[in-house]
Amino acid sequence: MKKMSKTLAVVLALVLCVGLFAGCGGTTASTSTTTTTQTGTQTAESGEITIAFIGNTTGDYAQYGIPVRNAVVMYVEQLNANGGINGKTVKLLEYDDKGDGIESVNAYNLAKDQGITAIVGSVLTGATIALADATVEDNMPQITASATAAGVTQIDPENPDSGIRANVFRACFIDPFQGEKMADYAANKLGAKTAAILFESGSDYSEGLKDSFVAKAAELDLEVVATEAFATGDKDFNAQMTKIAGLNPDVVFLPIYYGEAGLAITQGRQAGLTSTFLGGDGFGGIKDYATAEDLEGTVYCSGYAPGTDSVAQFEADYEAKYGEPVPNMFAPLAYDAAMLLCKALKAADDAGLAAGSDEFKAAVIADLKGNDGTVGITGSYSFDEFNNPIKSAAMIVVKDGAEVFSELY
Repeated sequence: MKKMSKTLAVVLALVLCVGLFAGCGGTTASTSTTTTTQTGTQTAESGEITIAFIGNTTGDYAQYGIPVRNAVVMYVEQLNANGGINGKTVKLLEYDDKGDGIESVNAYNLAKDQGITAIVGSVLTGATIALADATVEDNMPQITASATAAGVTQIDPENPDSGIRANVFRACFIDPFQGEKMADYAANKLGAKTAAILFESGSDYSEGLKDSFVAKAAELDLEVVATEAFATGDKDFNAQMTKIAGLNPDVVFLPIYYGEAGLAITQGRQAGLTSTFLGGDGFGGIKDYATAEDLEGTVYCSGYAPGTDSVAQFEADYEAKYGEPVPNMFAPLAYDAAMLLCKALKAADDAGLAAGSDEFKAAVIADLKGNDGTVGITGSYSFDEFNNPIKSAAMIVVKDGAEVFSELY
């Protein structure tokens, strides 16, 4: 699509944006679908266009999957209440993959039997890569709000010539971008000369951020004085944090999720660390996992700038619908992911193509790829050669126990 003015883009987004979930079923604790089903390719004249959400709404890290699911549901409800897509209802099927790659593929196979034409999902990186391996075989349009590993869209991130999964897109940053961004911020905004790292061994997310931070730090003459690891499930970081405290680095980079990060920061302060803690987007919500005193000055990068004008209506709508404030950045990113996908569905429907057909799916993918400054609530969207969004990062600082937007960086 040709680049449009911000005003026009916002108007178009709002036209696509507001209303229902008629025909959308609920989620159970296991892989599930709506009670109303439809099989086979849908005709261009039918009253529904069927898509699926696949993500972890139960199990470990459901605190990420539930906000993603909630935002996708809310967007589809709003869209359908405003007439859907050319008068057609967008029917959303929901599947809980529990964050497991096998479950995500099983859910996908069930969804295909129901005649889906596109997917929002998954949520966690491992499950999303497994899902992408399956969807690429069918050229099924797929967009994730939250899976950040480069391998989601690239066949082999270590070999740029290996090709990409052309059907897979994301609304979030990739891991290398975040690691590079935080190393740059440490050196050029905080004036740091030394850094230490604590990461989760075996985690694609954690190791991806760690590796890119280290590489960028070397370019910036930011000395990494310690790189400490822990195993998945560990809760005791005293040995690692005591060692880091003895080196007194200017900053400590924790490319991990907020639960473990809160424990590590608490234990680090107990060990005498006075360094500034840095994190990636997994830090969203960290204010609830350590004391305000221990977190003071902590900085992380996010795809979402809470409290700003662009997300105010979304935040109000989310709280009104779900009875709680937006918990983290994954909800607004999921809202944008649903917006981008439904915009692409409309482009395919405008062409008179049958939802579920190979031609329809190809048109959806082409429209996603063609975004050039399309405005969402977390920023404008264009995609690079690896189907990753080109957008600025929101820097969030923990101040007096609150996570406060500082600047776009």
